Amino acid sequence: MTITVHHLENSRSQRVLWMLEELGLPYTVKRYERNPRTMLAPPELKAVHPLGKSPVIEHDGRIVAETAAILEYLVEIGDGRLGPPAHREAALRYRHFLHYAEGSMMPPLLVMLVINKLGLLGRPARGRIQSMVDQHLDFVEAELASRPWFAGDVFTAADVMMSFPLEASRQRAGLDASRPATIAWLDAIHARPAYAAALERGGPYAYA
Repeated sequence: MTITVHHLENSRSQRVLWMLEELGLPYTVKRYERNPRTMLAPPELKAVHPLGKSPVIEHDGRIVAETAAILEYLVEIGDGRLGPPAHREAALRYRHFLHYAEGSMMPPLLVMLVINKLGLLGRPARGRIQSMVDQHLDFVEAELASRPWFAGDVFTAADVMMSFPLEASRQRAGLDASRPATIAWLDAIHARPAYAAALERGGPYAYA
């Protein structure tokens, strides 16, 4: 059965489209626009999942939410492709980054987004939050300086998961050429044919 992706513009759900393209799994896209004033998801998404968030997929009578959970589900139905490598240390890195993306790196980036919207009112907190983001960016740079992909020598779902926080960091949190390994990794993922195909399916995406 074809997978339906409930895809919100400029959101984490772009990673799900990319993952599906990498795996070559059939899917359809139901696209939602953000409220232009609040930038929140529209209420129609609550008819799909009680939290009204994206990404959400429908497949074989199931509703699956949360990006990492969706990617793990896709690895499963994709016969293990892009899943954890066989080597134990690489598999541990895979699991770490699969969950680090949302569990550790995204929270300060979301705070930074709010602070930037506050203008002058947010200025007192900006330096402190930027230092938190920098700690994560330094960690990521050190990791990518030692190997081409987050888990090891091969591209995996962990790289798909890490794309959104690093793209957001490049847009609004100071990621630049001073961290060359991370920029090279971003250039590498943006050059993948599946990434370009996912952009065509999902529509405009501010972070690519």
